[in-house]
Amino acid sequence: MTEVTGGEELWQLTVEHSPVGTTLVAPDGRLLSANQALCDMLGYTEDQIRELTFQQITHPDDLAEDLALLDETLAGRRTSYRLRKRYLHADGHVVHGDLSVALLRDTDGTPIHFISQILDVTEAQEYAERLTETSRALDAQHRYLEAIVDSVDVGVAVLDPMRGYVVVNQRHMQLVELAHPDGIDGMSGLPGDLFAEDGTRLEAHELPSTRAASGEEFDELIIRIGADPLTQRALAVSARSVHGAAGEFSGAVLAYTDVTELVRALSAKDQFVATISHELRTPLTAVLGHLELIAESGDLPQELADRVGVVHRNAMRLRELVADLLLVAQMTDGRLRLTRLRIDVSELVADAVEAIRPTAQRAGLTIEVDVPEQPLVAHVDGNRLRQVLDNLLGNAVKYTEPGGEITVRLRQRVASTELTVTDTGIGVPADEVGQLFRQFYRGSQAARRQIPGAGLGLSIVRSIVEAHGGVVDVRSTPGEGSTFRVEVPVAP
Repeated sequence: MTEVTGGEELWQLTVEHSPVGTTLVAPDGRLLSANQALCDMLGYTEDQIRELTFQQITHPDDLAEDLALLDETLAGRRTSYRLRKRYLHADGHVVHGDLSVALLRDTDGTPIHFISQILDVTEAQEYAERLTETSRALDAQHRYLEAIVDSVDVGVAVLDPMRGYVVVNQRHMQLVELAHPDGIDGMSGLPGDLFAEDGTRLEAHELPSTRAASGEEFDELIIRIGADPLTQRALAVSARSVHGAAGEFSGAVLAYTDVTELVRALSAKDQFVATISHELRTPLTAVLGHLELIAESGDLPQELADRVGVVHRNAMRLRELVADLLLVAQMTDGRLRLTRLRIDVSELVADAVEAIRPTAQRAGLTIEVDVPEQPLVAHVDGNRLRQVLDNLLGNAVKYTEPGGEITVRLRQRVASTELTVTDTGIGVPADEVGQLFRQFYRGSQAARRQIPGAGLGLSIVRSIVEAHGGVVDVRSTPGEGSTFRVEVPVAP
């Protein structure tokens, strides 16, 4: 190892091993020396660099600025300068450098040489260029997204739990103006002219934005906005949560769809159904009364008596349909009322099964009943609960082929009564299960097999069960059968 003894040798070693490219440049631009870092940066040996000028290794587009600063330094208007510029590598590619230049003069002020240090910032420059390009692309995508979101006729809002609304489209702003005439200043969860489907004003904790900000997700929640009935709008609101990289809740997206015309159409349809049902009930009662009088006369020829029986059965079927329509009308406008009494549900189930057993036997079906031996008492509306049983049992008979089996089970839970009706029938496809309880819905299997029905039975079942504070659900497999489960509280 060579011992360093002089300050000059120490300086030379420091320059030589510096990670920053260093060179001495003559006033006319000749490169007088170069350390290893500079040689590696530009792809030349030191001897090759000594044959070049800084003008030759500078990118032509950056040369004028460098020369102007160099002339100012030689003229004494500055002692040093710093410049970002491009250099030409020996193989032709561009190297980005951060250049620092200082001029060394002798005692009488004559320029001796420039001391130039060049830091290779190629990677940083390329990263900055990529970042700029990415920023441009993101900005373009943001503008496209804004245009797309503003073009849809659905109010869209992105909600931050701490900062309120962070993104909203034009349609959402229009709806906000209707619900909050005085504005909301980007805040969410503010009570205003917002109402539930039944017309009651929504409290702060009931607002869709408040519920979404707490992480709740929902679909097609119906609300009304606007205080003036003439301009009030009905909205179907859906919410989805947004989660961060670690799965933490970070916000929500809400979509507001104007369903005013649909709600009005449904209301008109319900009113029409209710009116027609009421109008049909009176003449049907008269028809049935006279048919019963004719059937009881006893002097009809057998052929005519058979025909009267056919008319009577179809009139009874029509009366049942009218009764269902009236019940649907009551459920729609909130007039469904329960008359609760303490009844033995076991006896109710047994009676319903015995009533339908002859029909099941004619269809080639067997019915099994599994109910507790002891009375199972619940505080319910017996007539309405019997409707639930009749509808579920009737469906089981209709949709089960000859040779099949229907099983009815009743169980006492901690604070509720659970009833299940299981059949080995045709079953329901998975994509139709969620629609079974909709009014007037008839599955593809029923339509294909031309099984009669109006599609009201299960919607009535759900409404009666929910009016009791209970729940109803279904599990079904095509070709294997279905199980309907009803659970109602034993007490109100």
